[in-house]
Amino acid sequence: MLTGFQNIPKIPELKRRLAFTFMMLAVYRIGVHVPTPGIDARALASIFAEQASQGTLLAMFDMFAGGALSNLSVFALGIMPYISASIILQLLTVVIPYLDKLSKEGEAGRKQITKYTRYGTVVLSIIQGFGIAIGLERMAAPGGAAVVIDGGWSFRIMTVITLTAGTAFIMWVGEQITERGIGNGISLIIFAGIVAQMPNAIIQLYRYLREGILPVLLILLVLVCMVLVVGFIVFMERGQRRLPVQYPKRVVGRKVYGGQNTYLPLRVNTSGVIPPIFASSIMMFPATLGQFVEVPWMKSVVDALSPANVLYHIFYVVLIIFFCYFYTAVTFNPLDVATNMKRYGGYIPGIRPGKRTAEYIDRVLTRITFGGALYVATVCVLPSILIYKLNMPFYFGGTALLIVVGVALDTVAQMESHLITRHYEGFMKGGRKFKGRR
Repeated sequence: MLTGFQNIPKIPELKRRLAFTFMMLAVYRIGVHVPTPGIDARALASIFAEQASQGTLLAMFDMFAGGALSNLSVFALGIMPYISASIILQLLTVVIPYLDKLSKEGEAGRKQITKYTRYGTVVLSIIQGFGIAIGLERMAAPGGAAVVIDGGWSFRIMTVITLTAGTAFIMWVGEQITERGIGNGISLIIFAGIVAQMPNAIIQLYRYLREGILPVLLILLVLVCMVLVVGFIVFMERGQRRLPVQYPKRVVGRKVYGGQNTYLPLRVNTSGVIPPIFASSIMMFPATLGQFVEVPWMKSVVDALSPANVLYHIFYVVLIIFFCYFYTAVTFNPLDVATNMKRYGGYIPGIRPGKRTAEYIDRVLTRITFGGALYVATVCVLPSILIYKLNMPFYFGGTALLIVVGVALDTVAQMESHLITRHYEGFMKGGRKFKGRR
């Protein structure tokens, strides 16, 4: 692996892409510390300190925002409005024929859907920003200090414009990283936000140890469990079901090309880290508004969807399983795979080419996706044990670990593809390479 990193400077394009990625992530982290005007930072910090100790959804939202919400920076909404807009557009693609037609028109159609996603992001940001502005005017710190220095419509309009502009800028940063950097920009922004909370989590863990809140043996046990969970995530993320595929001999002119035996890899977790991100986004949206809007029925919804409530975990698991199947269906079409195999003469032994092959691939993919969905859901419910039972820092939750490990594997896979393409040794020797999701 060390040799692989040493080969990176030898490839100008890869070095340039990595430098651009780090530069854009640095810009994002700087923006996290730029506060929104008109806020008493100390009063707001005391409120979030109380929320973090209770492990509420507000603290979880702050984790995905990289700590931007706790000081209400210009990036306080984070990238979640963009993710929510993406979910809505993908769901509407299945229902609305016009969007379904656009999704099949190649690059031009995808650009149009991306434009609609941007518009949806702005609309959701305005709604969330307005709800947060009204809620902040009603909030008070435990000592009684008001969070907003000078309320009114001027503060609300300024807050909405500031937060919406911040989200739009983050969306642009993510798209630039995807296009000109390494890895998926949106996932890397969430990754950077979670990793940035790691020093605070370590300091909090040390404080718990020094004050005797957590015994040493329990902390060691949790750290061992973390290592095992990370190893399990890596094992499952690289797990795949290989379907044997045979290609017969072909005669091209006077040359005869021998048949080839290969395989079709079907990943256990084809959807990657998308399901927990999508599920978290949906769970956070009403709960975040409920934290700031004092409406009785909204408060009832927030209480029912509290992470300490069993109902929250039931909905969370259901959403994860749903998005595992939904995103797999969006990104992998068995009929297209079977058609391409038939076009080049390939077939799965014992299965008739064409429609029967597509049905067989779909059946196998459905079964292994169920196992992958259960694995993702199991890893993501670990916060219920680590936080509420053991009073651990929120960073050590399963959702955060899954996102961090999954995004890291995808990014390393893209870096390795650049190295191998230019005949350099990758990060793994002996032919065992990091594999991307698709």
